[in-house]
Amino acid sequence: MDKKCFSFLLSWFLIFLLLQLQIQSGSGSNATSKGVIKLRVGVPKKDGFTQFVKVVWDSHEKKYNVSGYCMDVFDAVVNLLPFKVSLEIKPFVNESRESAGSYDSLVQQVPKKYDVVVGDVTIVANRSKFVDFTLPFTESGVTMLVPVQHDKHKTMWIFVKPFSWDLWLSIVIISMFIGIVILIMERNVSALPNQEGSSNRKQLSALNILWFPISQAVLPERQVVAKNCSRFVLMVWLLLAFVLMQSYTANLTSILTLDQLQPSFLKVDDLKNGDYYVGYQTDSFVYDLLVQRLKFNPSKLRAYSNIYEYHHALKIGSQSGGVAAIFDELPFLKVYLQKFGSNYIMAGPTYRTDGFGIAFPLNSNLTAHFSRAILNVTESDLMDKIEEKYFGKNEGQGQDQPAQLSTATPSSLTFHSFAGLFLITVVTNLLALLVSETVIWRRPVLMAKEYSQKYLFRTPTSTETSVHPSHDSTQGIELAV
Repeated sequence: MDKKCFSFLLSWFLIFLLLQLQIQSGSGSNATSKGVIKLRVGVPKKDGFTQFVKVVWDSHEKKYNVSGYCMDVFDAVVNLLPFKVSLEIKPFVNESRESAGSYDSLVQQVPKKYDVVVGDVTIVANRSKFVDFTLPFTESGVTMLVPVQHDKHKTMWIFVKPFSWDLWLSIVIISMFIGIVILIMERNVSALPNQEGSSNRKQLSALNILWFPISQAVLPERQVVAKNCSRFVLMVWLLLAFVLMQSYTANLTSILTLDQLQPSFLKVDDLKNGDYYVGYQTDSFVYDLLVQRLKFNPSKLRAYSNIYEYHHALKIGSQSGGVAAIFDELPFLKVYLQKFGSNYIMAGPTYRTDGFGIAFPLNSNLTAHFSRAILNVTESDLMDKIEEKYFGKNEGQGQDQPAQLSTATPSSLTFHSFAGLFLITVVTNLLALLVSETVIWRRPVLMAKEYSQKYLFRTPTSTETSVHPSHDSTQGIELAV
């Protein structure tokens, strides 16, 4: 009996321990929603692009002050969490208060030294081996920044460039064709002096065949023609002229604006084949992208820390100790273009990356909570206010996203672009001419028919017989004789 009681008591004790462990595990899993979590936050220190992360040592208070776009986003995310968080900001610096290493070295300090890493840390595959990233809170992509040259080769004949020569010739031919059609249809109308507008129609001579359609396209006159068919022809011509003028204006505007900037390089292969130097940001993963993916020679790569070093290197050029192009992530390049945008442009393809993210230890249950909070921040007006604080007011595409301008020179419009309109014009003019000439030739036929019925096929009246009495009287005298 004693053994049975001991076994019974032991079994109940084990069951009690299991229940306690289950309760503790359950309470531990809810710790993120009920308790206060203390996080050691690692922040990178860098010399350039301090709009994103700025770490400054305060000698009076003997501490680091950390600010910037990434920190404001992180604070906004923390405020939206369903639990309380206590933060301990610890910059990634050495004893000399300088950066303690690269971003790869920083994320490898999780979770030994930091519980979370916040900053302009890009989500890349090799870093995901050491940490779990939240959803990105910035746009992604790496592209090329190149200097541009203002086009100084504009000639005094640039006004003819919107249209190709075959299109200009087609316009002249169609104008002459319309002038001839109207001249044919209006040739008999000018002989009627009592009809309104006859003085204007007398000007439709062979010398005005070309000038008349052009003058009507610029300054149309309502009473310049009399026939409805002629008015129809002019209406079709004005429609064609309107489309041509609008297309000319649009293409000329494109030529005068887009041709002002000509990038030095359009393709990455031009840089590699031309043996030029290329720049990138110090301690950035872009170096690995250039070497491993784009196959650049490492000896042709130069690292720079801030936008002023970028500007100097691009300004002096590759042949004078600088670089021909800079490769970097879109957020950094947009900051640069806001400062020196008039002389530089983003060109070439955009290589995909996942943007900036917050790094947590592998399999951390905090990653999902922070990711959901990031979604709420990025979809709210708060994100716009943070971006406006550090990067200026968003006034559409021009400022928030310096557009990757098209580097292709606008081509001249050809005859093929308006072949359909020309075909419609010719067909409608021929139909109008056919209708007009049918009416013109029908009138002389009717007049001839009326004349024949009136003078040739009728019996003479008594009045007409008295007109020639001498013939009848002479005949009577002869008979009498």
